[in-house]
Formats: sequence, C-alpha cells, structure tokens
Amino acid sequence: MELRIDRQALVPVVQQIVDALAGWIRQDAVQPGTRLPSIRQLARENLLSQSSVSEACERLVAQGVLASRHGSGFFVAPPPSSSDEPSDKDWLEDTQITQDSVPQSSQWELTLGCGGLPESWRESDDLGYAIRQVTRTDMAGLFNYSTPMGLPALREQLSRRLKQFNIQADKNLILTTTGATHGLDLIVRTLLEPGCCVVVESPGYSKLFDLLRLHKIDMIELPRTPRGPDIDALQCLLATHRPKALFVNSACHNPTGSSLAPVVAQQLLQLAKKYAMLVVEDDVYADFQSSTRTRLAALDTDVVYVGSFSKTLSSSLRVGFVVAGSSVITRLRDVKGITSMGGSRFCESVLANLLASGAYRKLVQRQRQRLNGDMAAVLQVLEDADWEVFGKPAGGLFIWARPPLCNYATLQRLAKRFGVVLSSRTAFSPSGAESDWLRINVAHASDSRALAFFRAAALDRPQVS
Repeated sequence: MELRIDRQALVPVVQQIVDALAGWIRQDAVQPGTRLPSIRQLARENLLSQSSVSEACERLVAQGVLASRHGSGFFVAPPPSSSDEPSDKDWLEDTQITQDSVPQSSQWELTLGCGGLPESWRESDDLGYAIRQVTRTDMAGLFNYSTPMGLPALREQLSRRLKQFNIQADKNLILTTTGATHGLDLIVRTLLEPGCCVVVESPGYSKLFDLLRLHKIDMIELPRTPRGPDIDALQCLLATHRPKALFVNSACHNPTGSSLAPVVAQQLLQLAKKYAMLVVEDDVYADFQSSTRTRLAALDTDVVYVGSFSKTLSSSLRVGFVVAGSSVITRLRDVKGITSMGGSRFCESVLANLLASGAYRKLVQRQRQRLNGDMAAVLQVLEDADWEVFGKPAGGLFIWARPPLCNYATLQRLAKRFGVVLSSRTAFSPSGAESDWLRINVAHASDSRALAFFRAAALDRPQVS
C-alpha cells in the first residue's frame, strides 16, 4: 500500500499517515472488517518508522475509523450507528452546518465552510513546550484567576504586537477576554441597551447576529463589497436610523475574505464621527493576512478593537482581548469582573510565553505561507470551473463563491456524492435570508474531495441551447 508521504510538507508525518489511511478506506470503499497490512509491512513499503505507523493507527482507532484486535492487528471499523449520541464536533463554534437542516458531518465528510483550520494543521510542539514552562515557573497560574485586566506580561506582549498593525495601545488600554466572543459580549452588554439598533455587515458573522438577538438589539443590514462596507448605503442608513454602533471586519472578512480599502476606511470613520456612532472592529483573522492591511483602530483611537488567538493557535486556550479608550476599558473590566470573575491565568501565561519566545510569530508565518498557496490554487480551480468569486481575496482563510449550478438542493446532493458538507444558506444573513453564495475555507478546499466537487458543479449545470 503506497501512502505517498511528503517529507517536505509542513503537515507532520504521522498526520499524513492518518490522512492517507482514512483516504484509502473512504475512496476505495473498503468494507468493515478488512484487515490492514501489518505495521511492519506498511513501514517497510513506505520507508517509515514502525512507531509513526503505529501511532497513526492508534489515532484512527481513537477516531473510530479502525478497530484493534489484540495479536491480530488493525481492521476497518464499522460505521457508527444512527443511534449514537452527537459528538463534540457537532457543537464546535462557527461550524454552522446544523443551522439550516444540513446533514451533520461524519468522520468521512469534509466540512467545506467551517470557520477554522483543520486539526491536521495544528502544531503542538511549541504549545506543549510553553505549557511545560508555565507549569514549572508559575505554579500560581495553575490555581488562581488572572488579574481583572488580564495578566500584565500578556498585555505588554499584546501592546508590542499591535504596533505591527500600527495600533498604538498601552497595556492599560488592553483587556483580556475568554476569546473574541466573550469580548463582543462584554461590549454589547456594557455599551448597548436593549431596543437600540446597530449596523452589521451582510453577509457577516452569524455568532454576532445570535449575540445581538440574545441582548434584544435590533440589526440593520449593511451590504459588504470587495472593498469593505458599502459607504453609500451606510450614509443612507445613518441618516435614517441613527444607529448606536457599527460592527465590522477589516481584514479577512468572514465570510467573504475581503479586506478594507484605505479610502473606504477613511470614509467610514468620517461618517462615524459625524453621526456619533461607535465602531467595533472584529479582527480575529488578523494574523492570517499581512499586517500592512488597513485597520480602523490604527486610524482612530475611538474604535473598539477585538482580537483573538483561537483561530491561529488553539480554540482550547480561549484567549482574546479588547482595545479601547480608558473609560470604555474601565467599564468593560467592571462587567468582566461581575460576569466571569477573571480569565485563566494559566492560559494567559502560556500565550505570553509563546509571544515572548517568538514561537507564535513563526507559527503564523507558516500558516500564512500555506494559506496563500492554497488560496491561489483553489481560486484557479474555481475559475476553471466557472464559479463566481466575490472579490478574489489576496489571502486569509475564506472565499465567498457562487457555483454555476445554483439550485441548492441539487448542489447539496452533488456535494454529498463527494463527501462534502456545504455551509448554511442562511447563517450569514442577519435576517436569515437564503443565499446562493457559499463560504469556502481554503484550508479544507485543497482536499481532493472539494476539488472534485468544484469541477462537478460546473459539469452538472444546466446547458444553454
């Protein structure tokens, strides 16, 4: 069995073995109970260490793909029964695949529109080293809350890092949070009142829409263009509704992948000043694109800026932050103290260690390089297959695209044939309106199943006579 391991790839060899074996089982429709070649044979035929092959097989056992029989080796496991309880994966933040009656993804399926990096991209060595360092040097971090504002050492590192985006923020103007969603929640419950209205981008971030609904905040839809929010539409909305705030992505917009043009940023801030509107800049995908991209917080210190490390580093650490003026930060800090006591000193210490050592900087450089390559490749495939792409992103995680075949039910059936799960039709609209556009995660779209689906969607479209 040829596993085709690329030793120059950034993906660890063990993970490549896992992917190769799972792909073989899926693509060849290998029957449950089929015995795999022995560990020794697989290692010898592919010039691999037996320990690497063994670890990969054990991972597949843990995932339910393989079964192990003592003294007999590894066998293909039967598929899970329909009565099984939902796995943790079904509840992951920002998957959006269960919100529109889309079938839940299984271990065999590819979630084309998910919101984060594949697990195979995650690198554990630097993170593990930082965790060991913290457990050896900061025992208090294992047991105590962080300070109300957040760990001083982390806020100092954040202040230095923000300068790369031309955002000048003293550490006393930075409040750590338990992820970006926590930061947005603090902003909404502290600075807004039930019944007021705010402007949100459409398409936009579904979890933000859910949060605003939870707090009974009315939403006004602002169309997103490839250069940022539609300024003409924004001017009309401001004159008519006088909203309290605007929530906006600047770089690597979710879901379109577009970034804010400098002239649009200037016009947006001028309108915000004129109508006394708060601007909240959600920049959780900041590190997936060049730091030279325009940030609103770099142009105006009144902008409330939200960041996070969940997408790049670890969703389990749950460390985010908010940057704002002194009076706003004080109010957010007080509400944070009431609602959550304080953040995790341990998680904040781990992140501070990674930032100080330079390990995080090198990590995101590797991620950007890999994403840029995948972005270029997927855009070419979509162009060849006659998909319409929104703005053709220059980097980042997402592409917003519309297939030649626009009947969603037919498209969904076609995707299922290739083991692909599509993004929701309604999740990215504040009003729940259906859309023919799909969010495509380029880190997943380079998978052979996705590439075959893109091409098939063009071949299956209705022919014009």
